[in-house]
Amino acid sequence: MKEFVISEVKAETAILVGLITKEQDEDKTKEYLDELEFLADTAGAVTVKRFTQRVTGVNQVTYVGKGKLEEIKQYIEAEADNDREIGMVIFDDELTAKQLRNIEQELKVKILDRTSLILDIFAMRAQTANAKTQVELAQYRYMLPRLQRLWTHLERQGGGSGSGGGKGSVGLRGPGETQLELDRRIILQRITLLKERLVEIDKQKTTQRKNRGRMVRVALVGYTNVGKSTLMNLMAKSEVFAENKLFATLDTTVRKVVVDNLPFLLADTVGFIRKLPTDLVDSFKSTLDEVREADLLLHVVDISHPDFEEQIEVVSQTLKELGCAEKPLMMVFNKIDNYRWVEKEPDDLTPPTRENISLEELKQTWMARLSDQCLFISARERLHIDTFREELYRRVRELHVQKYPYNDFLYPTDEP
Repeated sequence: MKEFVISEVKAETAILVGLITKEQDEDKTKEYLDELEFLADTAGAVTVKRFTQRVTGVNQVTYVGKGKLEEIKQYIEAEADNDREIGMVIFDDELTAKQLRNIEQELKVKILDRTSLILDIFAMRAQTANAKTQVELAQYRYMLPRLQRLWTHLERQGGGSGSGGGKGSVGLRGPGETQLELDRRIILQRITLLKERLVEIDKQKTTQRKNRGRMVRVALVGYTNVGKSTLMNLMAKSEVFAENKLFATLDTTVRKVVVDNLPFLLADTVGFIRKLPTDLVDSFKSTLDEVREADLLLHVVDISHPDFEEQIEVVSQTLKELGCAEKPLMMVFNKIDNYRWVEKEPDDLTPPTRENISLEELKQTWMARLSDQCLFISARERLHIDTFREELYRRVRELHVQKYPYNDFLYPTDEP
């Protein structure tokens, strides 16, 4: 009798590389690499080693110095000799075509940067035609200036698209035209087609928004993996996909929510992240239009994250770039059940650090300036959700009365 042996598929192993500079100290580099490791884990890779280098600036040829690159190469070769092959090396910043080419020639393994890793996760997470189109456009925009390092031709990527570029090179090749120029032309044609598709998607989305009736629109915004989808499920009693991974949500989900006597629309949007490439923001314009169209933004923050202040700054800066900085906003500090702090010893005279500050002390410091715009909850454990609903109801009702003064949509409560 024939036996079937089921072998477990091994996850790819990865090395992370980051720089310590004047603008980015050692602690900050560690935080960035922690996030990069989380990104790698989300993409399905296992991090086995980190390399950092203290430099005055990025090496324009190889990102890190020659000595550090040689150290990484020796580590990869030593692991290979011990049957522990390294699948990829991931750099924490976006690499130029020149840097990618030189590093690949030296290390002889797959090279990724933060941008290409995020794009890979986006491609994996995209479910709808809208999200897939936006991801593909971002991928081509990333690929275009890096064509010289590609060894595979791109005719197949245009196949079946109906764009003209997918019908092979007949009629496209000019006298003396190189494969590189041909590939570039195919990509540019594909980008044009994808942009046209997104224009159509924008029109459809605009029509959908116009047909939503006279209701206030509320959008959940925030850093990736702060609990927006969990809060959405709680408020809308829906089944939006939520997972402890980065970019679990790519497609905007809109649900009708009723609090007391007040119906409104609640949108869950794609999370932001540090060093998010401009091309990604541009490609996801139609998704982020829900943020632009919103009457009220709920900025959800993971207060248990050790670097939540910088995450707030990243989101605030992205909202500013989207032209949404002046919109009404509520700060919702989520995951209070996960907040941890270490009380200092009585004889410890050193200044308190971030980890020595309790949640109550945080509430009394800079958060106190936010007054009623600041709420503390746990969506997963349903802590303080009633208070959150009451405050959200108050804010949405104010906006509803301002936007629809005749109030013909707001039905009466049972209260006297």
